[in-house]
This record gives sequence, C-alpha cells and structure tokens, in this order.
Amino acid sequence: MASGFAQWGNDLYTGRRSYDIVGKRRLWFLIGAVLVLISAVLLVRPGLNPGIEFRGGSEFRINEIVDPAEQPAIDAVTAVSEEEEEARVSRIGSSALRVQTATLTSEEVEEVRTALAEAYDVSTDQVTSSFIGPTWGADVSDKAIRGLLVFLGLVTVVMTLYFRNWRMAAAALIALFHDLVVTVGVYAAVGWEVTPATVIGFLTILGYSLYDTVVVFDKVRENTVGVLDQSKATYAERANLAVNQTLVRSINTSVVALLPVSAILFVGAFILGAGTLRDIALALFVGMAIGTFSSIFLATPFEVALRQGEPRIKEHTARVLRSRTAASEGGEPALAAAARASGQIRPGTHLGTAAQPRRKPSKR
Repeated sequence: MASGFAQWGNDLYTGRRSYDIVGKRRLWFLIGAVLVLISAVLLVRPGLNPGIEFRGGSEFRINEIVDPAEQPAIDAVTAVSEEEEEARVSRIGSSALRVQTATLTSEEVEEVRTALAEAYDVSTDQVTSSFIGPTWGADVSDKAIRGLLVFLGLVTVVMTLYFRNWRMAAAALIALFHDLVVTVGVYAAVGWEVTPATVIGFLTILGYSLYDTVVVFDKVRENTVGVLDQSKATYAERANLAVNQTLVRSINTSVVALLPVSAILFVGAFILGAGTLRDIALALFVGMAIGTFSSIFLATPFEVALRQGEPRIKEHTARVLRSRTAASEGGEPALAAAARASGQIRPGTHLGTAAQPRRKPSKR
C-alpha cells in the first residue's frame, strides 16, 4: 500500500496522472462560499459563547468530588444569587467542577462557597473562588484584533515582495479569511466557550494555512517561469500541475500535524474536561483541516482566476488553444495533441494516425 501511494505521488509529480483542480475552480469556490455562509449564520445564531475572561464574573472550583453532577451546583448558585443568568458548570477531569456566575458581591461569594460545599459534601477549603473583570477580556480582544491586522498587513507586503505578484497575496488573504471564518463557525456550532487559548488557536492556524499556501505558490511560480514564451500549456495548466505536484506533500503534512492535535483534543475533551488544552486543540484541529482544503482547492484557483483577467494571459491562452485546434485538424489525434501540449511528447516528434508497435531490427 505504501509503494502504491508513493507511485501515485510520483505520477502526480511527473504529470502522468493529474487532477483538474484549477479547471474545476468554480466548484471549489461554491463549496468555500457555502461553508463561509453557514459559518456566518452560526455566528449570528446561536453565536459564540464567550468565556468568563471576556464577559467577566465570579468563578468557583470544587475539588475532590465523589459525584460531580452539575445540577446541584446550579441549584446552589440560584438559591443565593438573584441574577437571572444561570450558572455555567463544566467538568474538570473526573472529580472537579468549575462554576461560573455573574459578578457577585463579597457576601454572595462566601454564601455560594458554603452552598457548594454543602451540595457536594466537601469542606469549604475544597471550594476556591476568583473574580475576573470584563476589562481584562476587552483588553485581550483588542490586542488579538491588533495582532490579526498586523499579521495580515505583513503577509500582504512580504508575499507581494517575495512573489512579485500582488495576486498571490490577495489569493492567500482570501484563503486565510475562509479558514478563520469556518473555524470560528465550527466553534459557534459546538458551543464551547471562547477563551484566550481559543484566540491563540485562531491566530496559530493562520500561520499554518499560510505556510502550506506559500509552498504551493512557490511551485506555481517555478512552473510558470517563461510560460508566455511557449505554446504547449496555458498558465492555468502549469499552475494545476504545481498543485498536483504538491498534493501529496500537503496531505502528508496535514495528517502528521492532525494526529497529535487530535490526541490532545481527545485528552482535553474527554479526560481532562474543560480547560486550555481542549479550547486550543479544537481550534487547531478544525483550522488545520480546513487550511489544507483552502491551500489546495482555493488559493491557487483564486490566483489563476485573478491572472486570467490579464490581457497577456488571455492572449497566450487563446494562442495555445488555437495551436491545439490546428494540430487536431491537421490529422494529429486529439490524445496525441494533448500529450504534446502537456510536454509528454517532445516537439518535432511525428505521430501517425495510429500508434504502431516498434519492431526489433533484423539480425540479417
């Protein structure tokens, strides 16, 4: 099986096997647009679930619980606090609970601690409390937005200078926007709290997605050097070859990266319960998976779509297609014309109307 996968990768790199990814770009654009639209709807309803770090409030942690059921904690908080907002209870590991409430007074905090200790039959020393102000969350949000804007600005400048092509920078930004919106939309659908660890995960996936996109673009640039000086393949076909040549690498890199992240997600979600590991692992897992999709099926097709509007590219594409039509009408079979255009047949090689098997020279 490994040898078959390696052979498949070699065939993709040499061009013996090819998938028309760029040619079907309208399909990928439609899929990406649908994912972004669904994510936008999820961001409105039910919307994101901000953690206590962003909305502020009081937090209690109950340790060494024999039966960590959630309802007794809700009843204990409701009996003391007059706030209409229901307490948020999440399990931490197998013997601890985290209870988040609205902002409470010092007297209410002590009353809730006592009520929680009685509800779970533990001493008040096993119930810890803390207060988090909403200004801290606002400060984190502000810095996260600034960091995102600075990151996108640097990406635009560096990619434009490196590739000497603003279209590649624009395509990369579109792919990044797609990855970020879809990842946030999944978070809204799951309903997990958005914490500072989640924000870190969102920013991390942008770097991962950009790295994979740059690798593909680098191959596109290599394949399209001097593309206007030949008549065997169009710009879109050379770009499609680059995507096929990097396809195996993108898959391998994603699988290797997703395996440990999925393990962290499993441990954080099902063993340790709510916490930093779970929050950052979900963002990384979804972002890496959707980033692989965008780097293969969105970034390069977007770049090709932008380049197709250039007069030089239009003229060159028309010239290549006219050359193929002339070769086909001149008696060369369509399959041979396509092979000649893709470079599998050397220029100047004559092919008849039917392939003739080669005969060994006579020994006489």
